[in-house]
Amino acid sequence: MWKNFLACIRLVTPMVAFIAKEIGIWSDKDLPYPTDMPFQWTFVSWFMYIEIGIIFFLLLPFVSPSRWQKIFRSRVLSLISEYSHIYFNMFIVALLLLFFDSIREVYKYKHPIKTVDLKNNLETERLAMIKLFWAERNYYISGFTLFLWLVIRRLMILINNDADLMAKCEICRRETGAENTDFGQEDSLILNLEETQKLLEKREEELKNTKADLETLKAQASNTNIEYDRLLKEHETLQLKMNAENSKKQK
Repeated sequence: MWKNFLACIRLVTPMVAFIAKEIGIWSDKDLPYPTDMPFQWTFVSWFMYIEIGIIFFLLLPFVSPSRWQKIFRSRVLSLISEYSHIYFNMFIVALLLLFFDSIREVYKYKHPIKTVDLKNNLETERLAMIKLFWAERNYYISGFTLFLWLVIRRLMILINNDADLMAKCEICRRETGAENTDFGQEDSLILNLEETQKLLEKREEELKNTKADLETLKAQASNTNIEYDRLLKEHETLQLKMNAENSKKQK
């Protein structure tokens, strides 16, 4: 039971498994079957954790959009941003390929389970369920990574636009605060300020919608945990069946 629980953790959260392995909680020899993730899925899962961290920092309320804009326009990030569209498109293509490959794997391992009777061979059934679990894990990881990548790009665009609008509002406020004898020009500045304020409110609304999308993602992650618990219970049931079958054979 304990070994199976460790194996499922290793399948879903490679970061936790890596830390636990480094501090000596368990080793691969303690697990009932190999659970090492392929290189590409390990890279995608770690990148997903990095994306979650980036989104967390971008949503910090005490960091103003103008401060983020200064960071985005720093010398190092400016050199990277010159080719950012190339990096973005290449990474999107890679994630899409991995996402479609995970869908193919899910269909590949789910179809035999539905069409072939595996009850007479518990070991084969257990291996089929494990492979299906791996495929579904890869599907969720690649899907979340792709979604978070789009969210980060959208957040950066909204933060830059918000910073520009705040700068324009500040300029308008300074101009309207100065003494101006030309009432026509003053009315024009007030009108521009109102339009800029409306645009700022619109951008803030878009930012709220993006935060709502992030909450939806958290809800989807919660559903994934529920699905993981269900698969873990199924795995335990299959393990009990296999142990009972082995006990009968030994008798």
